[in-house]
Amino acid sequence: MSTILEAPTRRPVSTIVPGGPFLKAPSARHLGQLLRIVPDHPRPGIQFIDIMPLLADPGALRSTIDALATPFEASPVDRVVAIESRGFLLGAGLAARLGAGLVALRKPGKLPGLTTRVSYALEYGEDALEVQQDALRPGDRVLLVDDVLATGGTAGAALKLIQELQGEVVGVAFLIELAELGGRARLGDVPLHVVLER
Repeated sequence: MSTILEAPTRRPVSTIVPGGPFLKAPSARHLGQLLRIVPDHPRPGIQFIDIMPLLADPGALRSTIDALATPFEASPVDRVVAIESRGFLLGAGLAARLGAGLVALRKPGKLPGLTTRVSYALEYGEDALEVQQDALRPGDRVLLVDDVLATGGTAGAALKLIQELQGEVVGVAFLIELAELGGRARLGDVPLHVVLER
């Protein structure tokens, strides 16, 4: 029996050039050069920010985790809460760097045991996040992390889940903020740290 393999579909990819649209501290600017913009992914009109080239570079990955961790090194963090799915890639390294545990926020039906769920609105529908009910203890000092802050809907739902489990949010950290979408306004007054801004 033979198997026919189809050639992968290729989408045009444009790499961000030095001095391109990602700005922040000069020490982090080189990280933006490793990001790719993939047009019309996962649907027409969306410009997907591909962080995989950055994560594939060992030095850039280390610099990214350092840049996310630095503002929170002075205050104790018990748990790093990471949002599915690219938040997991950053959250594990960040938790290890800060000497904290890692908690995963997942899409419905992915976590075993008793979970708590929060639904939230998206630009194109509705979604939900779940967390295991025993993932946080009341009073745990929590740092929330994800890759991109866009409209703030997902991060806002994540903060609600943390509050429901009586965690104390010490901050929110993102690799990238799409500032024109105004997502930070939905996060209240929690300390917000962004490495790259677009």
